[in-house]
Amino acid sequence: MGEELSFTIDLIMMGTLRIALGSGASAELRQPLGVAVVGGLLVSQPLTLLVTPVIYLYMEKLAEGVKRLFSPRVEAVRPATR
Repeated sequence: MGEELSFTIDLIMMGTLRIALGSGASAELRQPLGVAVVGGLLVSQPLTLLVTPVIYLYMEKLAEGVKRLFSPRVEAVRPATR
């Protein structure tokens, strides 16, 4: 899943990089938008691919710990000796 997302973001960045570095008529009006889009993509890609799965793993471990903390403990029953 990460590979397709990475390719998509890279292609969008290549398309908007032209606007961010653009020159010509009214480029000074479109350039801030291009810079904002490219900067947002550069920040969101590592967050999506790296930070989000790590947070998910920590939340899963936390849920297991809470479940273990509040689950009733069953002690082993020993057979009666005669």
